[in-house]
Amino acid sequence: MVDKKSPASGWPLIKGDFHSGDANSPVAVVTMGSHLDEQGICDAGAALCGSCKTENLGLEKVIANVIANPNIRFVLFVGTEVKGHLSGQTFAALHKNGVKEGRVVGAEGAIPFIENLTDVNIKRFQEQTEIVNIMESEDLGAIKAKINELKAKDPGAFAADAMVVEVKEAAGGQEVGAASANPQFLEVEKRLDKIEKNIEFVDAEIAQRVGRKIGRDIGILYGLMAGVIVFVMLLFLYQKLMAMV
Repeated sequence: MVDKKSPASGWPLIKGDFHSGDANSPVAVVTMGSHLDEQGICDAGAALCGSCKTENLGLEKVIANVIANPNIRFVLFVGTEVKGHLSGQTFAALHKNGVKEGRVVGAEGAIPFIENLTDVNIKRFQEQTEIVNIMESEDLGAIKAKINELKAKDPGAFAADAMVVEVKEAAGGQEVGAASANPQFLEVEKRLDKIEKNIEFVDAEIAQRVGRKIGRDIGILYGLMAGVIVFVMLLFLYQKLMAMV
């Protein structure tokens, strides 16, 4: 049996939109922008499961909870990418490239700025975990199978003890970070959210229009088929009548 260590007292330390499971599990699951059965995924063997919808604070909170538990050795990316924010791509870029001057190197998201994590925190995350990316998959069977596969490869707890990171909070429990500390970033966040909603509306409208067009086309096709059948029947009757003459 592989060695295990105690996570930080009170783990998971950072509260957010996620569920927690077995603290000894080597797998944390990030669903990005999808809404999946997070408790079911934890019941299947994940230590943590939740979304990560922003490429700054959301990412920081996940990492803070991961490095506070040395038993987590794999971070499994599932679900759909978040439009505009690209939190999945940013997450992978941070793990591979780190941060330079507060910005995730190689990130393509709109605001990939890190404030609550130090270089030491990021290096610990890089050394402690392996990223496993099956993004765009929302199939719970496939996700659970991957969790079992990773659990079978569990290398045991990371050599160092739990690392505690403080994610700052303002009055009223609002997180303070790159997006909220700077009014310009806040404005960009609002615009991104508005763009995302507009895109979702346009996608829905396009789907409705395509559905209506397909419905019309099917109706026309059925009409043509009915006309052909009637014509064939009339032709058959005409030939019968001519044969009788």
